[in-house]
Amino acid sequence: MLKKLKIGITCYPSLGGSGVIATELGKLLAEKGHEVHFITHGMPFRLGKYHKNVFYHEVQVTNYHVFKYPPYDLSLANKLAQIVNMKGLDLLHVHYAFPHAVCAYLAKQIVGDKVKIVTTLHGTDITILAQDESLKDLIRLGINESDAVTAVSKDLIQETKSVLSIEKQIDLTYNFVDKREYYPRDVSEFREDFAHSNEKILIHISNFRPVKRVLDVLDIFNKVNQNMPSKLLFVGEGPELSKVQCKAEKLGVEDRIIYLGKQDDVAQVLSLADIMLLPSEKESFGLVALEAMACGVPTIGSNAGGIPEVVTQGETGFLADIGDTDQMAHDAIRLLSDTDMYDKFMNSCLERARYYFCNNVITETYEKIYYRVLNLERAAVHS
Repeated sequence: MLKKLKIGITCYPSLGGSGVIATELGKLLAEKGHEVHFITHGMPFRLGKYHKNVFYHEVQVTNYHVFKYPPYDLSLANKLAQIVNMKGLDLLHVHYAFPHAVCAYLAKQIVGDKVKIVTTLHGTDITILAQDESLKDLIRLGINESDAVTAVSKDLIQETKSVLSIEKQIDLTYNFVDKREYYPRDVSEFREDFAHSNEKILIHISNFRPVKRVLDVLDIFNKVNQNMPSKLLFVGEGPELSKVQCKAEKLGVEDRIIYLGKQDDVAQVLSLADIMLLPSEKESFGLVALEAMACGVPTIGSNAGGIPEVVTQGETGFLADIGDTDQMAHDAIRLLSDTDMYDKFMNSCLERARYYFCNNVITETYEKIYYRVLNLERAAVHS
């Protein structure tokens, strides 16, 4: 029987792919008997109800009057050290190099080498923050001082090594979906609440940041809707939402759009859709494309970042150059107009999601990394 570990997890607890993956991974590790401690400034939004072997520790920030900005990073580092000592953690698994890997490094300076650090890179810590010369050295420090580093796509590994001149080994650990949660749901009872039987449903899920190119989503939908009656579901909230609403009114499609805001049961919503739209300027992975795939929904999107590692061109979706909304709309119309092609894509989506991005496979990959940095041979270690 393998040694069960005590693992601290730090992530951004709000809506976003990294927080989703970190939380779901923690829950899966707990199911396997590991003791998992989430150490964040807020309850991870996917954590929710009680889970055996899962604990939450809130980071309290000192709001001393001389601080212009409350020092969250230092408070987190101190809290990580406290929990390592109090709970006897074996390792800290932090999601995002900055600031979390740097905070874990500071915590390790406090408690000593008895705790190991695993850092997972999700994207913007490299694609945006590492482009800032004032942060680059700190991010490089966090990565180099980690005992293991993982990244969610080959594209992100290449960019990390290029931007930061990193020679350290970076393990590929794709994002995943829990096949018990993400599968095609029977939504026939309430699909008619969103669209008539002759209408197609397109969906976009994001945090509505500029990099998601949500205005392109509208352009694609408008062109599709001109060729076949359609509805568009927007899931999530963010800074570009008001621009979307203004443009929808100008295009005259505001009555064809349904804004669902933040949703917890994403699999249920995805099962309503015929097509996922993901025309992002940059995606280190594209988790929503994988979630859609697991529900049998093909993706129409951009050939950017790690998306081609998730979506197989001509099999589980179609990808085009960034900003080429004409081609994306053409591909969507082509797919939605051909029932045999659509059914083939749908089956390919289900097969690919279950085989390549299964929760069991990825969780075991992380476990192997944990045991490696702890110098434990799995087969020989007993509880």
